[in-house]
Amino acid sequence: MSPTTAGIIFIGSLVVALVLTHRPLGDYMYRVYSGTRHLAFERVVYRLIGVRPDTEQRWNVYARSVLAFSAVSILFLYAFQRLQDKLLLSLGFPGVTDHVAWNTAVSFVTNTNWQAYSGESTMGHLVQMAGLAVQNFVSAAVGMSVAIALVRGFARKQTDNLGNFWVDLVRGTIRVLVPIAFVGALLLVAGGVIQNFAGVHEVATLTGGTQGITGGPVASQEVIKELGNNGGGFYNANSAHPFENAASWTNWLEIFLILMLPFALPRTFGRMVGDRRQGYAIVAIMGVLAFAGVALVTGLEIAHHGTVPQAVGAAMEGKEVRFGVPNSGTFAAATTLTSTGAVDSFHDSYTALGGMMTMFNMMLGEVAPGGVGAGLYGMLVLAVITVFVAGLMVGRTPEYLGKKIGSREIKLASLYFLTTPALVLVGTALAMASPEQRASMLNSGPHGLSEVLYAFTSASNNNGSAFAGITVNTPWYDTALGLCMAFGRFLPIVFVLGLAGSLARQAPVPASAGTLPTHRPQFVGLVVGVTIIVVALTFLPALALGPLAEGIQ
Repeated sequence: MSPTTAGIIFIGSLVVALVLTHRPLGDYMYRVYSGTRHLAFERVVYRLIGVRPDTEQRWNVYARSVLAFSAVSILFLYAFQRLQDKLLLSLGFPGVTDHVAWNTAVSFVTNTNWQAYSGESTMGHLVQMAGLAVQNFVSAAVGMSVAIALVRGFARKQTDNLGNFWVDLVRGTIRVLVPIAFVGALLLVAGGVIQNFAGVHEVATLTGGTQGITGGPVASQEVIKELGNNGGGFYNANSAHPFENAASWTNWLEIFLILMLPFALPRTFGRMVGDRRQGYAIVAIMGVLAFAGVALVTGLEIAHHGTVPQAVGAAMEGKEVRFGVPNSGTFAAATTLTSTGAVDSFHDSYTALGGMMTMFNMMLGEVAPGGVGAGLYGMLVLAVITVFVAGLMVGRTPEYLGKKIGSREIKLASLYFLTTPALVLVGTALAMASPEQRASMLNSGPHGLSEVLYAFTSASNNNGSAFAGITVNTPWYDTALGLCMAFGRFLPIVFVLGLAGSLARQAPVPASAGTLPTHRPQFVGLVVGVTIIVVALTFLPALALGPLAEGIQ
């Protein structure tokens, strides 16, 4: 069997598996977030944190709850790292330096998992288990909660209530993430991924292509890494290391876990708004963009543009020989189309245009299918922008799901999509303007610019992967990338919840002959076109100076 044929089967089987799980998993999450019954364990949690679970919140209260929980999590994780030498299971490591502790705390709380430190000599077991691993769960649950709040904004009418953040957070963690992580961990252990406590003292890689922690319960950590779109890992090639990714079928399983929840959430959206066709339209948009991303990354790597790859017949530098080009390209596309950041090959070693596509996938805004929760609310904001553009074309007030898209709604949607490009381009410009920061680049010329551009794209979009050719463990980069991760996560969340509150207060508008149908293929194509055009207009100049210039050379 040729590598190309094997790659087609690999991708085709993934599509089939995602189609088969889309409906049951989406329906299950609909029941989780729409039900009124609280489990006994959940009631214990609510008593401990002082929450009345049957009380709903307005959008601003919901937003304050998200920000308060995240702020406390950052402070706790920062203090946890700084005081590590005084805690149990520290392995004799000293407290983490201030700028690394800041960067790591923000990274995990924002579901980015970018890491710039050498964990083999930095993190002890307790910080890893009680700090970082916990955030792998709850940061993903925060994204799901915000997405559900926006869906309620579309589904509800003439109300200020969007649900209860604490209930959504607890349910998402306990009923969705933990059970799937448990089953997935068993599958990975069966596939040869280790599950222990002490571990072996190997050099490890966490998100961003940097060195990560040693030992610990690898299998369960690997599952929540992929399932929650987190990207953290133990060993030096992240998901290419056989202790984290033991075989071709575990590689398939990890990609499936990356994509499973983001592709199922549109089904939950369709059920909650009372029109399943709307969910099919959203998942179709995600699917078109995702398939294009996978095909382009894999195709460009198979084409092996470049003198050396052409001489050897494949672009295999930086790729695990067990997986080859098609499986590695699929993983690279999946991890950058979502907010995962895990890698089973080094993106810095990709061909110029293949590496560009991993960046472009993130520049789409993490919507195809995007992070857990974050992908859905990003795509819904794109749908709002699209119906507004369509309304301008025909000269009428745009509507989406029976809600008018007025000046307030489009301002919030526009601010959402202006946030991350501003962070990416300003951060890259500041880094390239400073000789000290340029010295962190492993390569000069266009590829060096690509390393910096990739870093700020990854941080601002809360992805976590890196080109791996840039040294970011410096006070300036730790601070700057930490700010990008924080603003790139929490500003869009505030805008999304503001949009949800504005929509929930509206009375539904009856559909008329002039209403744009948003469940048909024409709308799917329109949203895809708007997404690509917005990204192209925003980032084409930067890409032209980096990977495009390198590809021409």
